[in-house]
Amino acid sequence: EDMDVKRATFAALDGACKPSAILASNTSTLSIDGIAEAVADPSRVVGMHFFSPANVMRLLENVRGARTGAVAVATAMAMGKKLKKTTVLAGDDFGFIGNRMLEPYGRECLAMLRHAEMAPKDVDAVLTKFGMAMGFFAMCDLAGNDIGYAVRTSLGLTDPSGRDPSVEYSADVADELARAGRFGQKVGKGWYLYETPRVPSPDPDVDSLIAGFKDASLAQTVSADDVRDRAMLALANEGFRVLEERLALRPSDIDVVWTSGYGFPRHVGGPMHWAEARGLAEVRDRLVGFAAERP
Repeated sequence: EDMDVKRATFAALDGACKPSAILASNTSTLSIDGIAEAVADPSRVVGMHFFSPANVMRLLENVRGARTGAVAVATAMAMGKKLKKTTVLAGDDFGFIGNRMLEPYGRECLAMLRHAEMAPKDVDAVLTKFGMAMGFFAMCDLAGNDIGYAVRTSLGLTDPSGRDPSVEYSADVADELARAGRFGQKVGKGWYLYETPRVPSPDPDVDSLIAGFKDASLAQTVSADDVRDRAMLALANEGFRVLEERLALRPSDIDVVWTSGYGFPRHVGGPMHWAEARGLAEVRDRLVGFAAERP
C-alpha cells in the first residue's frame, strides 16, 4: 500500500500494455485517481479490491475514480461476474466502502479499552454474541496488526504532531502493540496469545500494555448494550456518510459489502438494514448521547 510503488508500476504497465488494456489495482486504501496520474489515459484505470484470501472470500469492491471510463467499469464488473464474485461498485475515497467504515468501528472498539475493567476479550465477546463472525481484536490479529500500523504511519497518524487535535485518536494502544512486535496470528501473539495456532487466549502481557492507556476519568466498565451500540452505531453512522458522499450507490450495497466481506451477521441484514430496523430516530438519539459523553 505504497503510492510511489503503485505509480511506478502503473507507469511501467502503461508503456508495456496496448492502449486498450484495462489497468486494475487491488489496492485496499490508495486513491485510484492518484494511481491513474501515472498513466497517459486515466480512463482505463480502475480499482478491483479482492478480499483476502481471494480464493475464499466472495466480495469484490470495484472502484471507480473520477476519471475512470465506462468501459473500464463495465469490464471490471463483468470480470467479477465471471469469477462468481459478489461485486459492488464503490467510489474513490480512502478505504472505499468497507475499510472506510471499518475505521470508526475500530476506533470505538479501541476507545473502550480505556475503561479500567475492559479488555479485548470483553469487547469481542459482545460482538460475536451480536453475530459478528469475529470480534474486532481477533479480526485484527488475523489480518495482521502491522498492516494497520503501516497504514496509520503512511497517514502520519502514529506521530502525534501529525494528528488533527479535534479528532479523537484511540489507536495509540494499537500502535504500541505493533511496536512491541505483536503482529497477530502469524507471529503467535497479538491482542491475544496463540499457543495453539488460530486459537486465541488472553495474554497478561497485553493487559499490562493496555494498562498504560487507561483513563481514570471514565466509568470502570462498559455495559454489553453500550459495547454493541458504540461499535455498531459508529459503523452505521459512517455508512450514512458513505451514502451522503455517493461512495455507495444504495444502502443495500453497503450491507452486501459488510455481510460478504466483514462477517456481519446475514440474519441481521447488514449495518444499514439493522439501523433502519431499529428506528432512525432511536439511532440518532443514541448517537447524540454518545457524542455528548465524548465530544
